[in-house]
Amino acid sequence: MKVPKYYRIKEAILELIADLTPGSAVPTERELAARFDTSRTTVRQAIAELVVDGKLVRTQGSGTFVAQPKMMRVRPLSSFSQDLAMDGWRPGSVVLDISELVADGELAEHLGVPSGTLVQRVERLRTAFDEPIAHEVAHLPRVLPRLAEQLAEYGSLYRTLREECDTVVATAEDIVETVLADPVTADLLGVDTGLPMLRVQRTGWDADGHVVEWTVSSFRGDRFRFMSRQRLDYPDAVRAS
Repeated sequence: MKVPKYYRIKEAILELIADLTPGSAVPTERELAARFDTSRTTVRQAIAELVVDGKLVRTQGSGTFVAQPKMMRVRPLSSFSQDLAMDGWRPGSVVLDISELVADGELAEHLGVPSGTLVQRVERLRTAFDEPIAHEVAHLPRVLPRLAEQLAEYGSLYRTLREECDTVVATAEDIVETVLADPVTADLLGVDTGLPMLRVQRTGWDADGHVVEWTVSSFRGDRFRFMSRQRLDYPDAVRAS
């Protein structure tokens, strides 16, 4: 099978950066083209794939750098803040908007409330070591008048709900799909439009089966990976076969 030239250049760049530490600058496209005796177009395609793979990161106006490893993952029934803290990252968030709106149609259905119910919307930019890595929009089936103040105090929406409302997410369902970063999301996260993203729609219920949250989060595909581990309990007949 004939290997495309850009792919050979991609492998060569991987060898070049193998011993470099995260944050190290990568030679420019012109320098790489000269080093590997190829065109800048070929180098650009190779770098684009390495960015998607999470090996390199582009910073507008600064250049291309070796990326941090994908160390973040989502665990069942844990919050964003818990996930990052357990992995040794410093979680943070920037509140972009907290507002009230009338739920109807799809939103009312997701929250399990009658159409016309006043609900709360919370939009945040999630960070790790002050680097923006996810855009999150959460909807709550009721309005919490002091939510902005409480979020500032606790830092975590789950902790706020637990401490202030005695509400705990007992069951959650995550739907994960791949999407491409639109211009607004790309601008918020400081990435190129079209970068692959991992979109997670989470519905959380309390122990009585009432919806606690419906949240849509867009995670940078070059910074996140997801891990799920479950025990499979097969019937005796299957186990014996």
